[in-house]
Amino acid sequence: MGRTRSRDTEHPEARLDHGGLARIMPSEFAGGFELIVDDTPQSHVDLDDPTHLHFEYIVRMGAVIDQLTSPGEALTAVHLGAGALTIPRYIDATRPGSRQQVIELEAPLAQLVREHLPLPKGAAIRIRIGDARDGVKRLPAALAGSCDLVVSDVYSGAQTPAHLTSVEFYRELSALLAPRGVLLVNVADGPGLAFARRQVATIAEVLPEVGVLADTQVLKGRRFGNLVIAASASPLPTEWLPRLLAAGPHPAKIAQGAELKAFVQGARIVTDADAVASPRPDASLFLR
Repeated sequence: MGRTRSRDTEHPEARLDHGGLARIMPSEFAGGFELIVDDTPQSHVDLDDPTHLHFEYIVRMGAVIDQLTSPGEALTAVHLGAGALTIPRYIDATRPGSRQQVIELEAPLAQLVREHLPLPKGAAIRIRIGDARDGVKRLPAALAGSCDLVVSDVYSGAQTPAHLTSVEFYRELSALLAPRGVLLVNVADGPGLAFARRQVATIAEVLPEVGVLADTQVLKGRRFGNLVIAASASPLPTEWLPRLLAAGPHPAKIAQGAELKAFVQGARIVTDADAVASPRPDASLFLR
């Protein structure tokens, strides 16, 4: 296990088990703090206001989460990939009493975040250390079929590991969901969207109701960026659309129905046998 250390009191950091470096930095643009892993921004956290969601794809996830069950009602949620725990903090602030499980591969990262970006007192957020797929299998049996929300946002550096992209994996996640529960998956892809199209087709093989939320230029495959896939066994709520479109600063939309069918046309379902990691973004994408 790596030890948390800092160059100064403002920039705590930890060497991760895989050899990379995690660092907590004051945000230059939005207040609060950013978690940087191997020079890739992973999370933004505002300790004074956990409802402040800075990264655009996280704003879109928040818009979906706001529509689950009744406003303010506590949720049962599982999160794969901890980062700085932005979404678990958001749920704790907006839906007090929620029960949340987080699976994080890197113990040094979890330790760094706990120490320097502490969770609110009384938050029912349990962090489990281990591989996301193995960790799902070790969750309490009572969670099967009872989760309102499952979030998969796992990155090793700037890529999602291959074994977390297959139809077999998504079947394991779907088994956690309540009948109206929603799966949210963060996918990063670039021009052509070959990886994202296969991910949407793969998830749709498991959960029939699917929507993709993204910046319009990303959704058209014109630039690298994040796409949020929302999926459920039941019809997805659409009440978030006005908020989504207003979230900016870049125009965003949700693709569903016929548009989504056209989006995935010809895309092959990913299996464990042919799964690959998500594409690596150009390093210049993260230059400030």
